[in-house]
Amino acid sequence: MLTRAIANFGKYCQFMGRVFTLPERWRVFGNRTVFEINKLGIDSIPLVIVISLFIGAVITIQMKLNTTSPLIPSYSVGLATRDIVLLEFSNSILCLILAGKVGSNIASEIGTMRVTEQIDALEIMGVNSARYLVLPKMIGFILFMPVLVAFCIGTSFFGGFLVAVFTDLISVSKFTYGIQAFFNEWYVWYGFIKSLFFAFVICSVSAFCGYYVKGGALEVGKASTNAVVTSSIMILLLDVILTKLLLQ
Repeated sequence: MLTRAIANFGKYCQFMGRVFTLPERWRVFGNRTVFEINKLGIDSIPLVIVISLFIGAVITIQMKLNTTSPLIPSYSVGLATRDIVLLEFSNSILCLILAGKVGSNIASEIGTMRVTEQIDALEIMGVNSARYLVLPKMIGFILFMPVLVAFCIGTSFFGGFLVAVFTDLISVSKFTYGIQAFFNEWYVWYGFIKSLFFAFVICSVSAFCGYYVKGGALEVGKASTNAVVTSSIMILLLDVILTKLLLQ
């Protein structure tokens, strides 16, 4: 098993070497990058908004229900909600969710092209299929990832704000004060930095799983599942490493 893992890692590195080469036709590359931004990034905004809205509301409710001590100031609900969203949900948890949507999409699309011999046709025409198919997806998704994180942060705060408005758990003034209290700007940059690494993992691992599919439609489904599982594991592992490096 260890030997197989090392072999796959070496194969992945070779694949990335083929991906990161200069495009031959920049106009085609630019058009494909814009297309991938729309497909992988903009199409993910509704999912991000819906999930963030409810998660922000749930975090606010749970923090209020679990901080009933008179020794804890009431504005700490907003403060804790803010830090949870900035430090983990808007980057790590969001990317785990996107690994299921974007990762499976990339793996199934490239895997289908492999089993239908479209990738072989590109190679016969002298096109670097790895760069042509994967690099626009990777650049597009990485460029748009901070936008998704910003949507996630804003919508999560709005979800918590709606709880303060429509329930009597916490007053609006206390919640908004908690959101602003003891603000650390680095937490925002920390979330953006982590999300860029996670976006790279999602695209590269999913593309790798799809690119080397062998067989038919059943194998494409397995590759899509492997892409989501592997990406999720790598995101969690990288989360621990980046947290140690960026917050120590």
